[in-house]
Amino acid sequence: MLQPSLSLYVHFPWCVRKCPYCDFNSHAVEGEVPERDYVDALLADLDHDAGRIGGRIVETVFMGGGTPSLFNPAAIARLLEGIAGRVALAPDAEVTLEANPGTVEAGRFEGYRAAGVNRLSIGVQSFDDGLLQALGRIHGGAEAIAAADAAHSAGFDNFNLDLMFGLPGQTLRQALADVATAVRLQPTHISYYQLTLEPNTLFHRYPPALPQEEATWEIQRSGQQLLERSGYRQYEVSAYARDGWRCRHNLNYWRFGDYLGIGAGAHGKLTDPVRGIVRYWRHKNPRSYLETAGTAEGMGGETTVAEADLPMEFLMNGLRLREGFSEKEFLARTGLDPAALEPGLSQCLEKGLLARAGGAIRCTDRGWNFLDNVLEHFVPTD
Repeated sequence: MLQPSLSLYVHFPWCVRKCPYCDFNSHAVEGEVPERDYVDALLADLDHDAGRIGGRIVETVFMGGGTPSLFNPAAIARLLEGIAGRVALAPDAEVTLEANPGTVEAGRFEGYRAAGVNRLSIGVQSFDDGLLQALGRIHGGAEAIAAADAAHSAGFDNFNLDLMFGLPGQTLRQALADVATAVRLQPTHISYYQLTLEPNTLFHRYPPALPQEEATWEIQRSGQQLLERSGYRQYEVSAYARDGWRCRHNLNYWRFGDYLGIGAGAHGKLTDPVRGIVRYWRHKNPRSYLETAGTAEGMGGETTVAEADLPMEFLMNGLRLREGFSEKEFLARTGLDPAALEPGLSQCLEKGLLARAGGAIRCTDRGWNFLDNVLEHFVPTD
């Protein structure tokens, strides 16, 4: 089993307000955000983890949340300086920061750029004021547009816009207007994904009226066609990019790469030469996290992925990519012969859900549209 590329994920657990659809580890901020203490805790985490990676090079850094842009540029600069002093960062490392379109945060973009952030991911979701209100967002459409303009003005030649569809009461016209506006703002990358009602969210307990299944499918199909015509190529289930601007950090996830996870509730995955693939996670509660960061007590848990589960874990990522994966990649990432994919692989090939050519395996258009059904063929049996 070969060690793959290595990334670093940094989690920020605070938001101005918890969105009713969000199932991430995020908490409404009360009072001042403890910027200095939290950055200290993040760096203590990294000190604790550094011995697990030796001198491996970190190719990408992703600061997600929550709302990382609640932290001022000076705090982000101190964090990135601390990271660079503890791990070997690639000279061309992709460094992404998630941001919300509030005017105060957008005004910080120049500071984030100076701090070392070279990619933004802006959580727009929609440009329609009524739909944003239905989603519980704290910004309006004008602020979303202003945030994208501010990213350009601050010198970001690489940024993503998050866009949702299938929103409460959304029509096809509204959905396509959102896509058209996003395209006009000229991001290099657009994440276009359907609103889902996740467990442990307010929307799951009190479901809003969403478009019917056929209407949602038409919204999705029409939005994808508009993105394609506008030069945004779909390379993953919900990711669309201009040529040369795919998200390197997320590609590492989908290619079953390794990643360190620091911050409250962060998850990590490392390929250990003795134990195999190890997954770990940290305490989710921000207060508990701050009290224990950088110590063994700060770990929420750790597990070694069983060999029987490796094919499914790999496929849940690799089949999300349009290009699929190669059998050589499967062997390198899991240590297993491609024969471990049987009998599910043969069944999916026969049903026209997967295609195999030149040692590469990918979803057909039919399999792409029914990915959950494809994966059911690979669920391990006792």
